[in-house]
Amino acid sequence: MFQRKAYSSPGLLGTLAWIAAGICLLPMAAVALAAATGGGETVSRLADTVLWRYTGATLWLIVLVGLGTGIIGTGAAWLVTATRFPGRRILEVALALPLAFPAYVLAYAYTDFLDHPGIVQTTLRDLTGWGPRDYWFPEIRSLGGAAAMLTLVLYPYVYLLARAAFLQQSATAYIAARTLGQGAWQAFFRVSLPIARPSIAGGVLLALMETLADYGTVSYFGVQTFATGIYQSWFSFFDRGAAAQLALCLLVVALTLATFERAQRRHQRHHGAGRRFETMQPVQLGGIRAAGALAFCLFPVALGFVLPVILLVSMAWDSGQLLFTERYLGFLRNSLVLASIAAVVTVAAAIVLGFNARLRPSRASALAMRVAGLGYAVPGGVIAVGLLVPFAAFDNALDAFMEARFGIDTGLLITGSIWLLVAAYMVRFMAAALSAYDAGLSTINPNIDAVARTLGRTPRSMLRGVHLPILRPSILTALLIVFVDVMKELPATLIMRPFNFDTLAVQAHRLAADERLAQAAVPSLVIAAVGLLPVAVLCWGLGRETRTGRRFIPEPAQNVSAAE
Repeated sequence: MFQRKAYSSPGLLGTLAWIAAGICLLPMAAVALAAATGGGETVSRLADTVLWRYTGATLWLIVLVGLGTGIIGTGAAWLVTATRFPGRRILEVALALPLAFPAYVLAYAYTDFLDHPGIVQTTLRDLTGWGPRDYWFPEIRSLGGAAAMLTLVLYPYVYLLARAAFLQQSATAYIAARTLGQGAWQAFFRVSLPIARPSIAGGVLLALMETLADYGTVSYFGVQTFATGIYQSWFSFFDRGAAAQLALCLLVVALTLATFERAQRRHQRHHGAGRRFETMQPVQLGGIRAAGALAFCLFPVALGFVLPVILLVSMAWDSGQLLFTERYLGFLRNSLVLASIAAVVTVAAAIVLGFNARLRPSRASALAMRVAGLGYAVPGGVIAVGLLVPFAAFDNALDAFMEARFGIDTGLLITGSIWLLVAAYMVRFMAAALSAYDAGLSTINPNIDAVARTLGRTPRSMLRGVHLPILRPSILTALLIVFVDVMKELPATLIMRPFNFDTLAVQAHRLAADERLAQAAVPSLVIAAVGLLPVAVLCWGLGRETRTGRRFIPEPAQNVSAAE
């Protein structure tokens, strides 16, 4: 009775879980409250001036990025899974590499390459003798250019999920379609593609939510979206009401996409093929078909990884700047400190939430995890505004009280510290940490928990002595993913960083905004290099899944969920 009572009572673990969930929910509640109290004149002024422009640009960006990532990611995943052509083994890993780049880094590289003073247009004028007005060249600093940059770095989301779905499919249905007279493409569109649809839709929606969260690319290209409007309203116009109302609009769009993604996954029902699991027999391509498949898969890798690396290295070399100077070491130190602290705090909170849901499965614990996971659908600018509004009010009220009672000026105790920025990172990337931890936790048989209880283990000792050793790879993966995501995060860092506390991402953005693209290449290269770490982990997992998938024979009752 004593053990049962100890495990059923909420205790410290449940309290910590709800505190973490409350912190994740706070920015959304604060944005809604600040928007509601912002005044009707702000809404009418936004509607008369910029609101429809922000809406149109954001929707066009969503449409273009959704189509681009869906076509490239799905097509490449099918080609490297179901066909064989020269270079396939290298490309199946290389197709994930553009995920290492933030979109704004690609924007800096391609602007230097394709803009009017860049090497492409300069060479074109030298060869033809044309003047600036004698020819037309696509403008990179445009909505189309921003969509292209985002597509090149976000299609790996679709590629990785679609490839996993195709690998998990038994070829039985595909072979049956071919037997009934369907061609290879007809069987793909009528059988394989519908089965993988939930995974593809999940990858596209992840890319779209990253598109909504992007600030660096659209601001540098001068595209006016909700993300740029939030930053301008806060810092240029000093209108917190307008910033909160724009943030609320963006929050509604993001949560709508997240709800749609969850709804379409809820209705999927994919099951294993029983004892008969036929691996897909790849089609050997030759001639023009092999060349076409190679070109289709090589195109996004060349534009999303190979060419940007060459451009950034060339720009950094010509800039004459060195990373190992005192100034750049300061930026690097700030970035590493923030990313390390945020990774540890976020993963620790994810462990508390996940272990609490495992130890005490209930609607309340499931709700806490779901609330904490909402942050992946909330852009960094929205989170920043949502945290700054209540804590700035608290700091000002405390300062006024201390000044009136004791004559002490407390200043900004919370708003001006890195801890509020760490809280923003935790809200933003909690879903990634929860996903990695929960994936590992699902592999631990519940009977292990029962044995630990029988042997008298307390929840704390079971977590420390049983779960954490088993989940070490999942926890390290979660730490790595959150660490690199924080290194790349720009909107929240720009808005919330303490005074004179700049990171590599902020420095790269500042230099690029001043048109000092060669100097911006140095911090951009470091960010991309750090971003290669989680991509290498993903590629390793992808290769492991490929090797084991060839021999996989599921049990009759095993379910295969492509999107999970």
